[in-house]
Amino acid sequence: MLTYDILIVGSGGAGLYAALESRLEEDLHVAVLTKVYPTRSHTGAAQGGVNAALGNRDPSDTWEEHWFDTVKGSDYLADQDAAELMCREAPDVVRELEHWGAPFYRTEDGRIAQRPFGGASKPRACYAADKVGHIMLHTLYEQGLRHGVDYFNEWVTLNLIHDGQRCMGVNAYNLRTGRLHTIQAKAVILATGGHGRIYWTRTSNAYGNTGDGSAIAYRAGLPLKDMEFIQFHPTGLRRSGILVTEGARGEGGYLLNGLGERFMERYAPDKMELGPRDLVSRAIETEVREGRGGPDDEAFLDLTHLGRERILERLPQIRQLCIDFEGVDPVEEPIPIKPTAHYSMGGVHTDINGCTPIEGVYAAGEAACVSVHGANRLGGNSLLDILVFGRRAGRHAVEYARRTKLGPMPDSAFAEAETCLKELMEGDGKETVAGIRRTLGRVMSEKAGIYRDAAGLDSALADLEELKDRYRKLMVTDRSAIFNTEMLAALELRNMLTLAETVALGALARTESRGAHSREDHPERDDANWLKHTVAVRGPGDRPELRFEPVVITRFQPEARTY
Repeated sequence: MLTYDILIVGSGGAGLYAALESRLEEDLHVAVLTKVYPTRSHTGAAQGGVNAALGNRDPSDTWEEHWFDTVKGSDYLADQDAAELMCREAPDVVRELEHWGAPFYRTEDGRIAQRPFGGASKPRACYAADKVGHIMLHTLYEQGLRHGVDYFNEWVTLNLIHDGQRCMGVNAYNLRTGRLHTIQAKAVILATGGHGRIYWTRTSNAYGNTGDGSAIAYRAGLPLKDMEFIQFHPTGLRRSGILVTEGARGEGGYLLNGLGERFMERYAPDKMELGPRDLVSRAIETEVREGRGGPDDEAFLDLTHLGRERILERLPQIRQLCIDFEGVDPVEEPIPIKPTAHYSMGGVHTDINGCTPIEGVYAAGEAACVSVHGANRLGGNSLLDILVFGRRAGRHAVEYARRTKLGPMPDSAFAEAETCLKELMEGDGKETVAGIRRTLGRVMSEKAGIYRDAAGLDSALADLEELKDRYRKLMVTDRSAIFNTEMLAALELRNMLTLAETVALGALARTESRGAHSREDHPERDDANWLKHTVAVRGPGDRPELRFEPVVITRFQPEARTY
């Protein structure tokens, strides 16, 4: 049995920052357990920027303005104390990352360069061309190696081991050997990212973004908060859903409909293309619904007026993605785009230090819900979220680990994980992972997507119940031990089915439209009844049950959200 003081599950920005923070004094044993190599984590796909009120481009910018933009962008569902903390700490974490070696782009006088982003009142997104997530990920991984963090690459976490009050560790499946292991730990930090792959065919998310940490926490009895809020990014490539960064519009790109009109003047006359993501995604969807889309029901992002030199300097990765996946060179013609499922505002319910109701279990990043994003996240705040709260979770876990002793592991610690794998080997074989997963993606895209209504969500819940029943008949036919990718896909599907049900149930319950949650049968925001968080807990029969908690409001009273 492996033993650590602190175990981080997930190797994206939040997990790597938490691991590094846990090892800075180098007297605790810290490990990262990840199903991919750390430099392949989904943080590397973040393109456009990380927000911080540095004032390098506009000296009048302040963290208070960033705070207000975040609260307004959240459609007033963010907890304002948590959002304040994030915006206050933003300059500090970005400068710390810079001092560790992150190569941000520079102004002429050598300061970190900043660009405009959607929903922001000032240009505060710190960037490195269109690959800032990539440079952050590599910087954090290199520093983790330097400080002696252990990495278990290509391991899959199956479940938390706890006694209902206190964490004891995890069970994990080693993909390279096919063996099951128990890892004892004083503290476990879940930082496994979001669950956008429940939409499957219309998402910017990596194939591995299956919500593993959130599902593990839920099955352990921990609450999930605000799961109905799924952000659709306005500019995914038409065929693949691969992201085209908001930085493309920050650099001055135009959105056009099939008639060649800059249609955002109908929806956000002041902000135009730099409106918040939920508003811009609905605008594109509306243009298509009303017959003003392109031949494949798409819109277009026009960068041609920026010129070749600027595109190659600021957006080189975007240009290559467009050439490779759409056969379009944005230097010469507009990019065909469609909104794509991009970010999960909901996740494991935590406090500002990442703590959960089980002592020693933490969550950070997209797997968690603090809540700083509320009903809609601003572009540039996701990378900030993982830095601020990954660091805070790491710091708190260190304090907890120092005052905690490892206890004896229960005899039953291995049983749950062993049973899970055994059942997948013993199904009747009538169902396949691919068949269930395709249906799941179609159900969520068609019935719980950008626009929703009660009939569709009721139908989605019925479909999901049927898919869960089909999953029980699933059998993994591959009996090999080494790199059994069929087993990995089956485990990921289990997690996605679990989370999809909480998304649909929360969406059905919330009879209003707020941020990314848009109900056609309840088109108005309803502060009198719905200025509150939904919290899903696992109930009898493996079905989610909902309760509600108030939103923390400190300075900014809810008002009409216009751009």
